[in-house]
Amino acid sequence: RKAEEARVARRQEIADFALQFVGNPYVYGGTSLTNGADCSGFVMSVFAQFGYELPRVAAAQCAASQKKSAEEIEVGDLVFYGDGRIDHVALYIGDGKIVHASTAATGIKVSDYNYRTPAAVGTFVE
Repeated sequence: RKAEEARVARRQEIADFALQFVGNPYVYGGTSLTNGADCSGFVMSVFAQFGYELPRVAAAQCAASQKKSAEEIEVGDLVFYGDGRIDHVALYIGDGKIVHASTAATGIKVSDYNYRTPAAVGTFVE
């Protein structure tokens, strides 16, 4: 029970950490949480703060992650998007919402996780 509480708390901590960067810029190829990141750079940099080493691009992050069904999604999981190939990644924050480095126009923001049809759900967190 304690272990389960710690597991859930760690996932929440990752989501809370990521949410503080909402409003920051989207920069293609960027990995800076403050000066700008693209979708995979954002996820990679968030997880790096918690000691996880993720691949640099969304497709590689998807390949390296442990896959789950959408029904099993939890706070701290990654949602991957793409038609035929993975081209976008977001962090699931609960209640059907994601935080992601969306576009140059909108920057890092919160969206509904099904704003596009998710292609896969994966995790790097126990």
